[in-house]
Amino acid sequence: MLKLVFISFIFASLAACATGKATFPAKSSDGMELMPNSKMAAWYMKPGADLSEYDKIALLDTYVSFAKHWQQNYNETATFQDQVSDEDMKKIRDNVAKEFAAEMTKVLSTEDGRTMVSTGGTGVLILRPAIINLEISAPDLMTPGMSETYVASAGSMTLFMELFDGKTGDIIGKIIDPEAADDAGMMQISSSVSNTADFDRIVKRWAQILNSHLAQVAKN
Repeated sequence: MLKLVFISFIFASLAACATGKATFPAKSSDGMELMPNSKMAAWYMKPGADLSEYDKIALLDTYVSFAKHWQQNYNETATFQDQVSDEDMKKIRDNVAKEFAAEMTKVLSTEDGRTMVSTGGTGVLILRPAIINLEISAPDLMTPGMSETYVASAGSMTLFMELFDGKTGDIIGKIIDPEAADDAGMMQISSSVSNTADFDRIVKRWAQILNSHLAQVAKN
């Protein structure tokens, strides 16, 4: 379970800039320092932490939570047959967690020689990811007779990922990055296939940024 202090930190930072890109302090409340030019909205690292020490990665289960009142707000405008149930919410969370792990593993395990492992230890970087503020513009619930829905964006979500040293268990970093699946205003039909493609594209970007940084520090 994510620590309440970190969740509060995210929401406070995102709320600081309701219109436009959120701004983040140079130092977090727990003393971590904001990395410059990380290509993430915020990437904090513990002073003295060295990511070049890690040649193995353990990816923990992904925690997934929807934006507040998303289900209620969506159902207020949806037809009766397209209502999102509590069971649908669980299925979506499970699918998001599964797809996130698959896409992250695909990038991190096939590039630059790192090994994916299931336990901590020396040389292991533990990643504990969370997808929060998840909003889906038009979830495909596979309802019989469901009409086509056109959307300008499949939705949005925020990545919050903590980085831990696999030997000591100490937290050494955290990443925060809100993203929207935006097609520059172009309308498109929303379906489970298009939603998954948009999601995978965002997760792939996150994984590539992380992978690129790990590769860079390993060479230095």
